[in-house]
Order: sequence, then C-alpha cells, then structure tokens
Amino acid sequence: QVQLVESGGGLVQSGGSLRLSCAADGFIFRGSDMAWYRQAAGNQRELVAGISGGGTIKSAESVKGRFTISRDNAKNTVALQMNSLKPEDTAVYYCKAEEYRNGARFEYWGQGTQVIVSS
Repeated sequence: QVQLVESGGGLVQSGGSLRLSCAADGFIFRGSDMAWYRQAAGNQRELVAGISGGGTIKSAESVKGRFTISRDNAKNTVALQMNSLKPEDTAVYYCKAEEYRNGARFEYWGQGTQVIVSS
C-alpha cells in the first residue's frame, strides 16, 4: 500500500523557518519524481518545488532563494526546508510522488500538513 506521510508543519512567525518531511512507502522511491505542493484557503493547489528521480530541481518563483527541496533515497524521504517564511506561505503543504512503472505513470498524494505563518 502506497503511503506518503508529511510532518513538520506548524505555526511560525514571519521570518522563521520550518522543515517539512515526507516519508514514502509502498512504491519504488528512487526513480520517482517527488514534489511539494501547497494549497491556501480559497486557492488552487500550486507547485512549490519538485525534484526528479535524477535530482533535477524546479521551484516556484515565489519561493526561490527561501525554500530548498532535497531527497534521501536511502531513507525514502523528501524534505522541504523553508526559510524566511512569509504570511503568504500559509497553506496546507502536500507531498506528491510520480512513479513510472511498466510504461505507466502513477501519482500519489499525502494527506497534507498545515503551515501557518503569523505576521
């Protein structure tokens, strides 16, 4: 059974830092593309940062220079280090995996972790 379990969310003051972690299980993590998305109240879910199975990284313009995505293939985890947080970063953050197997693409999502940045 596929599982993506996020942790590390919480309440932080503007300018502070949080580190989100996503623990993956039930699929082949090493070759999968991983990403963090977020969804603020009333908004659509948006990509925050992604890291491919080969280590290629992409980030939203709004978080460049502040957020860093990384993965540990030995531990099947992907992390999002968030620095210089702003109130507009407040959202539920979701971990997403894209697994490619036997010519097919499979997409998995975690349940999300809430991040609240107070001004």
